[in-house]
Amino acid sequence: MPARPLLIVQTGEAPQPILEKLGGFALWFRASMRLRPEQVRIVRVDTGEKLPKPNEAAAAVITGSGAMVTDRERWSEDTAAWLRNAMDADLPLFGVCYGHQLLSHALGGVVDWLPGGREIGTQPIVRNGTDDALLDGIPVNFPAHTTHRQSVIEAPKAAQVLARSSADPHQILRYSPTAISTQFHPEFSVRVMRAYLRSREEALREEGRNVAMLESEVAATPHARGLLRKFAQAALRR
Repeated sequence: MPARPLLIVQTGEAPQPILEKLGGFALWFRASMRLRPEQVRIVRVDTGEKLPKPNEAAAAVITGSGAMVTDRERWSEDTAAWLRNAMDADLPLFGVCYGHQLLSHALGGVVDWLPGGREIGTQPIVRNGTDDALLDGIPVNFPAHTTHRQSVIEAPKAAQVLARSSADPHQILRYSPTAISTQFHPEFSVRVMRAYLRSREEALREEGRNVAMLESEVAATPHARGLLRKFAQAALRR
């Protein structure tokens, strides 16, 4: 009997110039998890592709998106309903950025515009001191790549807040022993982070941001990147 795949629930795609140079979301996630193409199944929910039943997958990661959870688009709300069913089935879940917000929204959290405005660049993430198997061995302070304007404003009641940044108090949320999400992007490489800064340069300058400084602060994020790999390895061993 063939092994069940790990689902990449794709909720958007990289801007075209980045896509052409560096590939897209599915490639970045698969590379960060160190999985072979035959070990994953990619479902583009934002273009209308249908998700399988949760018991047909080994786990699911939910990607970022240029969309906004607060728009409550049909495909997004349908995916939120699927995530609730996946939670009931104890399917291992890992949400990232939009996926982080959508999972929180699906479970009763509140998503809205980040009060201090856009967070972008390689930022220090601070653990809150709670033990968690996925975070075992990760320092209290570690760098991670970020780019978002909306965020989880109120976490679901049952969720544990595991880490924060100076701009966002909900950088890592744990919902159950099998479900976790990050506002930051563990799938981003240094090249991808720099490409996003260049693609947002005009908007950042209009916001009064020092783009040169943001670019100079971009650094490798091995601890953040390792979270996806550790998640995938554990899920596929189940």
